[in-house]
Amino acid sequence: MSGLKEELYQQCLDYVQKRMAAAEQGIKEAQQASKDDTKSSAGDKYETGRAMMQQETDRNMGQLNEANKLKVALNTISPTNSSTIAEAGSVVITNNGNFYIAISAGTLLVNGSTYFAISPASPIGLNLKGKKAGYEFTLNGKAYRIESIE
Repeated sequence: MSGLKEELYQQCLDYVQKRMAAAEQGIKEAQQASKDDTKSSAGDKYETGRAMMQQETDRNMGQLNEANKLKVALNTISPTNSSTIAEAGSVVITNNGNFYIAISAGTLLVNGSTYFAISPASPIGLNLKGKKAGYEFTLNGKAYRIESIE
């Protein structure tokens, strides 16, 4: 099962790298557009265009910062560690889905099985953290029972 954790970890890392690349590309394009925008006789139009490019750069910088935070969170996880208690890096199998506690990266598919990459700070992550197999809880009207933890 350690191969499973390594694959889930790699998919989360790929997710973060794609987000970082997209943000960096957006910053580059906004800066290039700002450079290409030559001052015309309509000064207000020029200033508005530059302000919009700056807003786009700022938005992409924010996305890059968020992606960096996700990468830092991933760097604290060792995909080869094993524990009987749900923690960051654990794969938790429940009666209502399979969860990988790492970062919020959506649905991941490994060997035909679906796993939800969740943050330890998410509502479900908080319910799972520190728990063992057999633990039961209810979240949003749905009953969960931990079947196993890797």
